[in-house]
Amino acid sequence: MSNSNTMQVSAGILIVGLGGNNGVTLLAGQIANRNNLSWETSTTGRISANWFGCLTQIPPRGIHGGVGYQGRIPGLANANHAVMGGWDIRSTKLGQALYDCRVLEPDLVRQVREEMDKTEIMEGVWDPSFIGESQFETATHVVSGEDNSSTRTRLERIRRDIQTWKEKNNVNGHITVIWSASVERPSEAEYKSPDDLLSAIYDDSNNDDISPSILYAVAAALEGCSFVNGGSQNTLSPAMTCLYEQSYRKPDAPSSSVLSKFAPYSTGRAYCLGTDYKAGQTKFKTAAVEYLRALGLSPRVIASSNHLGNNDMLNLTTKKTLDAKMRVKSNIFGPWQEKDLDHKVSVMYCPYIGDEKRDFVEYTSLGFLGSHHTMVTYTRCMDSILCVPLMVDAAIWCDYFVNSNLSAGDAARATAYLFKVPEGEAKGSDPGFFYQMKQLEDVLDKISCEGKHGDDVIALGVSKGIITEEQAAALKGLTS
Repeated sequence: MSNSNTMQVSAGILIVGLGGNNGVTLLAGQIANRNNLSWETSTTGRISANWFGCLTQIPPRGIHGGVGYQGRIPGLANANHAVMGGWDIRSTKLGQALYDCRVLEPDLVRQVREEMDKTEIMEGVWDPSFIGESQFETATHVVSGEDNSSTRTRLERIRRDIQTWKEKNNVNGHITVIWSASVERPSEAEYKSPDDLLSAIYDDSNNDDISPSILYAVAAALEGCSFVNGGSQNTLSPAMTCLYEQSYRKPDAPSSSVLSKFAPYSTGRAYCLGTDYKAGQTKFKTAAVEYLRALGLSPRVIASSNHLGNNDMLNLTTKKTLDAKMRVKSNIFGPWQEKDLDHKVSVMYCPYIGDEKRDFVEYTSLGFLGSHHTMVTYTRCMDSILCVPLMVDAAIWCDYFVNSNLSAGDAARATAYLFKVPEGEAKGSDPGFFYQMKQLEDVLDKISCEGKHGDDVIALGVSKGIITEEQAAALKGLTS
């Protein structure tokens, strides 16, 4: 991607689980924004398409700027121009899937349904041992035959899919592969290095516990794509992180190396980010507890519950997948290492509620002289409406950071606010939401200072939203 605002860039977004609620909601949102659609609602009248919630797509607001980076950060891709595609183990047409999930208003669904039904869905790689039994009946659109005979052939199939899709759609920007499929049970396979990981995949006789999400992540790395783990499973590991380092994927790997068996492979910069989107209840919890701590209070009990009835929650009715979800939901405050903080989480599957997540959280803290301070929050919102903006921002940031030649560590720190459990060099970082947003700002400042602005304070002021382009021109006129 070029940093020129005059070049239309088609960054790529490939979604594993394209036919799920998140995937179809994202695709419908892009079509609505690209075509400037509007639609009738039963509560607020006529609504026009927007990218609200997507920090990379909305401009700064208010006299102090506020959060919003479109127009403020030169070279930030426009999601309207992104090319979207992906895989799913279900063959349901995407327009029909959007209608079935009941996330968006019927009048909008009616306008985008036909175009969505024409979108190709690639067959998904799957392993029934990794997901809940509730998903088995509809898993009819899966990789089969020779392509499904071993971990190596499955990986090769995913790589071919990425290559073919990129060429067919003329993608000229960075591609990000996003796991938005059902949460998997944790993989029991552990590898000390990328060599060990690749060797296990290449060995057709190997019976290691390698999940589909691991294969998608490895395929993305070998094709120079970023990978975002939007699920709760343990896809990312130190070995996976090392695979994404350019220092490992060298162009001159010796012919005797494990990596050479996967040639040709990409040597380009890419990132692996995750784990599990911090979208609704959890994101607010990190902000609320940060607020309580800033008041000098001592949080002691955070008791939360949420219930909804979408397919993702249905998948979590199986204990093996629920364990993966609870691992990340209950550990978000772990980096603070506050032994007196009792954090409890419960989730419930309620089919009638559909995609509309409803959550309740009670915060109990100790105040002055040990007096109790109790605060309660209640939130209702469609789960996909919360998650989709994070998918967009993750992909757009990956595109921008790759073209800014940003290190993997800085990319992980800058995007930590998106995830319940940040991985890589962001692992164990402060979980406070506003602290993590400050990390993003610090990384963007670093890019600005190291980039074309250099020591140009006026240009830096424009990029930060402190002054407008017109004010910058006036200031430059004073010095000419």
